[in-house]
Amino acid sequence: MYPPCFWQNSNATVFSRLLAPASAFVAFCAARRQKQSGWKAPVPVLCCGNITVGGTGKTTVALDIIQRLQQRDVAVHALIRGYGGNVKNTTRVKVTKHTAQDVGDEALLLAAKCPTWVGGDRVASAKAAVQAGAQFLVMDDGFQNPGLSKDVSLVVIDGAVGLGNGCVLPAGPLRETSQNAFERASAFLLVGEDQAGFMRQYGEQLSPKTVLRADLQPISADIDVLKSSTCVAFAGLGRPSKFFDGLKKAGVRVVAAVAFPDHYFYKTKDMNKLLALSTQYHGQLITTPKDAARLPSSMRAHIKTVGVGLEWENSAEIENMLSELLTKYHIL
Repeated sequence: MYPPCFWQNSNATVFSRLLAPASAFVAFCAARRQKQSGWKAPVPVLCCGNITVGGTGKTTVALDIIQRLQQRDVAVHALIRGYGGNVKNTTRVKVTKHTAQDVGDEALLLAAKCPTWVGGDRVASAKAAVQAGAQFLVMDDGFQNPGLSKDVSLVVIDGAVGLGNGCVLPAGPLRETSQNAFERASAFLLVGEDQAGFMRQYGEQLSPKTVLRADLQPISADIDVLKSSTCVAFAGLGRPSKFFDGLKKAGVRVVAAVAFPDHYFYKTKDMNKLLALSTQYHGQLITTPKDAARLPSSMRAHIKTVGVGLEWENSAEIENMLSELLTKYHIL
């Protein structure tokens, strides 16, 4: 499912005005939910969340932070709901056992790097992780979930789209009002160039909280093996264009780019279409690791993946944030 175009129209539209009453109800429910108190874990909890629906790069941010903690020899575990998966109860993800249909694509990416727990009950997942030896918990999403108390809520903003038209669902892409979200956030991470004018529009409201900046970059080792090839790219992400544009900027010759809905599970007919394009253009099929997790297993050998990493404008800022948390809990 693709987001409606009027979500990105900052001027009031007929659709957003008609949906205003429903948005007011969603905002009321979201604000009421936040009045609940959360369980306080005995270890640091850092949430990589967002205000809007759709992809902002939260999992990439979570993976970056996990790697930084592992470099400090901290036993970090990841918590994620497991969007798109069938497993609903608290479960530790096993990459050799679970599939994207079981736990969702993002959970598999996290589990390849550190112990990862899925389940709708974040408190149950946190308790299971702590019992299993976690010294630090990183939440991928869950900013709007009040069940687990967070030490740091790092809100990720996609610079290309910002907060869209600034309206709450269904009149716009926001899960809650920006004012309520800004009050609860510990810091913000603006990913990519601020094309939507997020800082111009909301900068004064964010003060004095920290706004970090970073950019998504294709992993060079994945790119190097493709630079001499003609490629057919496909992706089912919140904004597939981010992947396609990143490939082109990195020097990959993309002759065709096919977009699918976010978290899309590929079917045989989709694979046939992609293989036909590959034959037509004599191109190598490429996609993201997240998409590869949702491919039929028989197709994965024919497709190369290109991962993305986070390049911080000032990595000392995130390192200092982690140091403060570790010091507070006497982990360093």
